[in-house]
Amino acid sequence: MRAEIKSAIIMGMVIAGAIGGLSAYFTSLEAPSNADTQVLSMDKSKFKKAPELQGIAGYINTNADEFKNQIKGKVVLYDIWTYSCINCQRTIPYIVSWNDKYSDKGLVIIGIHSPEFEFEKDINNVKQATEKFGITYPVILDNDKQIWNAFSNNYWPRKYIADDEGYIRYDHIGEGEYAETEKIIQDLLNERASRLGLKMDTVHPLVEIQESENGARTPELYFGYDFAHGRDRLGNSEGFSPNNDVKYVIPGELQNDHFYLDGVWKNISDRMSLVSDSGIIKLPYFAKEVNIVASGESDLTILLDGKPISEENTGEDVKDGKAHTLESRLYNLVKVKESGRHTLEIQINEPGFEIYTFTFG
Repeated sequence: MRAEIKSAIIMGMVIAGAIGGLSAYFTSLEAPSNADTQVLSMDKSKFKKAPELQGIAGYINTNADEFKNQIKGKVVLYDIWTYSCINCQRTIPYIVSWNDKYSDKGLVIIGIHSPEFEFEKDINNVKQATEKFGITYPVILDNDKQIWNAFSNNYWPRKYIADDEGYIRYDHIGEGEYAETEKIIQDLLNERASRLGLKMDTVHPLVEIQESENGARTPELYFGYDFAHGRDRLGNSEGFSPNNDVKYVIPGELQNDHFYLDGVWKNISDRMSLVSDSGIIKLPYFAKEVNIVASGESDLTILLDGKPISEENTGEDVKDGKAHTLESRLYNLVKVKESGRHTLEIQINEPGFEIYTFTFG
């Protein structure tokens, strides 16, 4: 065979091979992978769709016109919370971190603020709280709990995650399970990317935040007679008396994890209000931190185990052994190094102070 003919044949074979390889390559790009096929063919009949968000009383970090477009076609984390709830507050650093990490990858976080107390319906109070906690994602006010009811919810906090087609794929009550929740976010973002033909990194390090040890801490304690039903921890023998002013006297022996009052207090459905010129609240508890949800302008003197509280044990809202209350919010009174059994005493020297709950960390 002549050399030039042989060379031509070899060159033709090389070109044909190259064309075949390129064809196979582009075909592989166009053809969906097994994972993509599974996403596209997933049966979602067992999942419920997220309800339409109705009855919104106000918007923070968004507005009514842009809100619906923000969630359309996105993976959505619905966080049902209320700003004075300590359990909600402990979840917020994770949610804020997820927003920072995934908002540009197809995740939208919606804070559904469903109030527990009347003062939490005030949008100015909620705005102050969102600024304090560093929340920049959209928050909507569910003052009449229409959205709460649409989700058939009964808890604070609660997180629902819906995929980009609106199906609820994850539901978690309370604190914890942060790694599991974030992995769900990642999986649903990857599903969305596959459906849209987008390139997305599948490996992300999980958010890690140092948490305090909960231990066997005292449960949340309620001062309102409506909220205390079934979980009454008022230790005074006088008990609750709806809508009446009651003169309370602290007994000689105190039961752990119960609160005791001295002075005249008005019993209100969601709180108690000091009527007399002075009053005392005493509480034997087990925890690392103690908070109160309170309102009304007043100066409180804080004692721990019968002595003025030391600087090393004071909470963020205590200075020189005193806490000044004004706006309706959560106040941090005690923060010790390790969880333990202590007795807290709060002395109030003027009427008008209102207290809703004790919460613990």
